[in-house]
Amino acid sequence: MCGILAVLGCSDDSQAKRVRVLELSRRLKHRGPDWSGLYQHGDSYLAHQRLAIVDPASGDQPLFNEDKSVAVTVNGEIYNHEELRKKLVNHKFRTGSDCDVIAHLYEEYGEDFVDMLDGIFSFVLLDSRDNSFIVARDAIGVTSLYIGWGLDGSVWISSEMKGLSDDCEHFESFPPGHLYTSKSRGFRRWYNPPWFSESIPSVPYDPLVLRHAFENAVIKRLMTDVPFGVLLSGGLDSSLVASITARYLAGTKAAKQWGSQLHSFCVGLEGSPDLKAAKEVADYLGTVHHEFHFTVQDGIDAIEDVIYHIETYDVTTIRASTPMFLMSRKIKSLGVKMVISGEGSDEIFGGYLYFHKAPNKEELHRETCHKIKALHQYDCLRANKATSAWGLEARVPFLDKEFIKVAMSIDPESKMIKKDQGRIEKWILRKAFDDEERPYLPKHILYRQKEQFSDGVGYSWIDGLKAHAAKHVTDKMILNASYIFPHKTPTTKEAYYYRMIFERFFPQNSARLTVPGGASVACSTAKAVEWDVAWKNNLDPSGRAALGVHLSAYDAEAPLISNVPSKVIDSIPRMVEVPGVAIHT
Repeated sequence: MCGILAVLGCSDDSQAKRVRVLELSRRLKHRGPDWSGLYQHGDSYLAHQRLAIVDPASGDQPLFNEDKSVAVTVNGEIYNHEELRKKLVNHKFRTGSDCDVIAHLYEEYGEDFVDMLDGIFSFVLLDSRDNSFIVARDAIGVTSLYIGWGLDGSVWISSEMKGLSDDCEHFESFPPGHLYTSKSRGFRRWYNPPWFSESIPSVPYDPLVLRHAFENAVIKRLMTDVPFGVLLSGGLDSSLVASITARYLAGTKAAKQWGSQLHSFCVGLEGSPDLKAAKEVADYLGTVHHEFHFTVQDGIDAIEDVIYHIETYDVTTIRASTPMFLMSRKIKSLGVKMVISGEGSDEIFGGYLYFHKAPNKEELHRETCHKIKALHQYDCLRANKATSAWGLEARVPFLDKEFIKVAMSIDPESKMIKKDQGRIEKWILRKAFDDEERPYLPKHILYRQKEQFSDGVGYSWIDGLKAHAAKHVTDKMILNASYIFPHKTPTTKEAYYYRMIFERFFPQNSARLTVPGGASVACSTAKAVEWDVAWKNNLDPSGRAALGVHLSAYDAEAPLISNVPSKVIDSIPRMVEVPGVAIHT
């Protein structure tokens, strides 16, 4: 992932302002350590910190059209750029960068071109002919982006909050799937899929259609000119990503450059049984597997850095981000610049444990819609910023625009968890890749039950965090928390501890408003808490409240272990939801 920063219409074209923009852009250098660029037109500035993945030699930014009247700074990957180049027959391209198509598409189609882009992106486009500009963010918000406004009437855009928080009167998260234009001075949604209406879809489930859609989503993400790998925890989602990547890597441009043997990465506490599960998948697929270890103290020592980079005080996100943050540094040390990850599956297919309690298909579908729409505040934010902190890019095929279109058009009755039919969560995804002739994964891995992150981390990691927070936050501090933090008041010592760190880095009111909140159990939305009356008095975003669901599910649902004694069930490695992170008590 790259880092972009734009200051538009600031009424100041002085050298001092240029120096300030450069200074702020350097705050994003971790996202793009390979090159820096700055374009100035009058009192507008486009800055870029590049992580070179495609065309490393000549794809430096900002990028331009033929006569340089249109400039663009981009953080993203445009997977269909070669197809788009063929449509732009009257245009000449300066580089082989996938993002080079954006300025030319704008010339040809105006601001309506954004939906033509197949990929992940945040960009600012400046048209010097009339001093107009366009800002856009990808459909789901895989890339991070913020917008701010200065007292002088300027508009600020930054990949991370730290790029604009000190200079804007107000700032906020840029909404996914939207455009912001200088001509309208407002947002317009460009991404309007059928599932946004939350009307109940009715397309019958076809396992081959789903399989082929996901294979295509993975294959297009093999577009790279640099070394890459996959994050592998041994759970269903990351294992499927690794399996498809390993199966189709040979014959790609990436394989010709870097070899056809896939590299996989996993991190965990020393001696974790879950690391064995990841190793088992790696051995089955024949990957070059890299296993990293960290201690609870290593994680605690990294918390301040994690909060600075992730830019949130959400407890679940910080817990999950820390191992990923540590792993990303190790991966980058090996010379790898891109990884493919498994985020998004649980939101699309109702994979979290609380979905066992979904009362009907209508409620399940609406909950999945709400979860996908909020991903940019949680899993996407974590995956993007935890990796970008070390100049590593994460690609997420489950959040492919076309794959989501297919998966969210399926009648949600097929996604319902049916105990009497032996259907565990994400059953339709598992079934789609249950190939007897040419197996993608061993059966026991394909049908291994979902595990919440904090349950799989197991509680040595989570309890270590809580114990550490308790040393720094007193009972008196919690008693007065509502006076210190009146907005989204922390109710636990762990939450209070994270909030103190966050507000030290980001003291602005706008900053605290970017972090979501609300009642949650096992990562649910507030609406889903109503599914079980017992949850209202046992709110825990970590998933502990769903433990009973987890154990009963093993007894009653998993088709391969339905008659296994409970003492054996307790010994089964529990999978972690964060790809590449596999930790156990």
